[in-house]
Amino acid sequence: MTETEVLDEYILRHIDTESDYMHRLWRATQLHLLYGRMASGHLQGRLLKMFVQMIRPRLVVEIGTYSGYSGLCIAEGLTGDGHLHTIEINDEQEDFTLPWFKNSPYADRITMHIGDAMEVIPQLGLTFDMAFIDGDKRRYVDYYELVLRHLADGGYILADNTLWDGHVLEVDAADPQTCGIQMFNDLVARDERVEKVILPLRDGLTIIRKR
Repeated sequence: MTETEVLDEYILRHIDTESDYMHRLWRATQLHLLYGRMASGHLQGRLLKMFVQMIRPRLVVEIGTYSGYSGLCIAEGLTGDGHLHTIEINDEQEDFTLPWFKNSPYADRITMHIGDAMEVIPQLGLTFDMAFIDGDKRRYVDYYELVLRHLADGGYILADNTLWDGHVLEVDAADPQTCGIQMFNDLVARDERVEKVILPLRDGLTIIRKR
């Protein structure tokens, strides 16, 4: 094992343990879905829950549901009438993910939408206190601008994969996903409407606060 892998194992031994339900979801994701690595996983899941507990949002929107791991962690941190609207563009994902939501202790806190977030969010007509962006990297700039318009003052955006396995350092990158992340990072960095910081967690997690 590399030093990074050893440290990762150490971290996982020294944080809250993963519940049996979440571990089974993680295993099912790896066994039955393509690109299982896209799931947030235990460490990021605990961080998402902690952020929700600190921010105490009433309404949260997630772009990119995938297997539901991150959504369940967000819902776990909600209190009172807090609610998560999670949006997945791939309709084939619904049969896998929706039962994991419905059979969880947080079923009443989650609404899953199948469709394009660019169309779904305006139709909801809601103002969100927090957003988690983990969808198509090529469209991060569009997602960001849309979410910012529907975010309360002082609200937070968490954007995943913003270091993109180090590919953000590439000059003249040809890959459209890398280009999408680079454009997003550059836009956020110079955007005076928000405060921002990038955490080097897993594949990069940007924390953004609307002024």
